[in-house]
Amino acid sequence: MAEATAPTVPSAPTTGSWELPTSGAQPDGSEIVRVVSWNIRSLRDDRTAVVRVLRALEPDLVCLQESPRFWFPRPQAGWLARSTGLLVLGGGKSAAGPLLLGRLRALPLSVHDVLLPRTPGLHQRGFATTVVRLGSARPFSLTSCHLSLDRDERRRQCGLLLDHLDHLDRRGVAHSIVGGDVNERPGEPGWELLGSRLQDGWATRPWGDEYSYPSANPSRRIDAVFTTPEVEVLGCGAVGEGFPGLRGKDLALATDHLPVVAALRLS
Repeated sequence: MAEATAPTVPSAPTTGSWELPTSGAQPDGSEIVRVVSWNIRSLRDDRTAVVRVLRALEPDLVCLQESPRFWFPRPQAGWLARSTGLLVLGGGKSAAGPLLLGRLRALPLSVHDVLLPRTPGLHQRGFATTVVRLGSARPFSLTSCHLSLDRDERRRQCGLLLDHLDHLDRRGVAHSIVGGDVNERPGEPGWELLGSRLQDGWATRPWGDEYSYPSANPSRRIDAVFTTPEVEVLGCGAVGEGFPGLRGKDLALATDHLPVVAALRLS
């Protein structure tokens, strides 16, 4: 009998390179998934540029922040999903802005959107969360979040996010992916709290560009993809000009944030 060979493991991308492993089922039964997290500023800029960018990135799952909340939010979410060849998985108005989209192969099992305690004078915030199954991989939770501009409230929201994931874990959802506009930088209290329990995608396996804001001249990393430790990060970072398939100045035209892309392996 011929000796069995180990499954091929895609090599890790490097910083500055636009190559990422191809998503889909792997020989060992795992799944590679491409996740995009992006603040689209309520589609107030060039919404057709948003569509072109998302199509070029070819995501399996999308965590959006600042989806339209006040002017026909559900029809606008539906328009964006149809225009990008994706489906709405959860969030939007029910989560105060965060919205989840995914490809047809992403099967939503349950929705767990949460509205957070609101500080008077500040915006209502929430978490959009859907438990998803992809292929033969174990079900996992996908969360989009947009945290407060107020330092103290933001720190509390980071704690509530970890509590939220713990609640899902107790219900049997062990793996979690979080994409969000954190509104602070690595090293600050909220980010450090999340990093104490979750993997920071860029810090774990940097790919592409580091800074995500502002899109016209990025100088800060305030957007991220986090995962629980069981999820393998194959590459994560902000997308800049030069990514294959992007057109002209679409990144700057679409919104004031750059999208963050992560390639992840799910067991």
